[in-house]
Order: sequence, then C-alpha cells, then structure tokens
Amino acid sequence: MTFEKNEIMTATDMVRNFSSVLSSVSKEKKRVVVVKNNRFEAVLISVEAYEKMSEAVTILERIYASTKKKSDG
Repeated sequence: MTFEKNEIMTATDMVRNFSSVLSSVSKEKKRVVVVKNNRFEAVLISVEAYEKMSEAVTILERIYASTKKKSDG
C-alpha cells in the first residue's frame, strides 16, 4: 500500500496537533498514517470510511460463507 507524503505524520506531531488532524480527516483527508520509531503504527480514518469498510467486510464474509457451503455440500 502506498501513502502520500501529506497523509503521513509522526506520533509526536499527532499528539501536538490532534484536534486539527481529527478535523482534517473528517473534512479533507481520507486518512492519516501515524509513524512511530520509523514504522507505520496506525491509520486514522473518518467514521464514515470505517462504516463503509465494515459493511464491505460483512458483505464479503457472507459471500465467502455462501461459497463455502456450496463447496462443502
């Protein structure tokens, strides 16, 4: 997975600017990747993005379960 430079932020900068980062994720950016000790540690996304991903996972799990039943049957 690739990230744009403006999506990456150190944990220290995240702590110092949390309120503005949270606002930008809700309004402008899709995500912010948090780096700690030169490693990607977390991704901050909006609730809307999370809900869409969660719904997609649920749909994929249903599809997988139905195909597994067909192959087992």
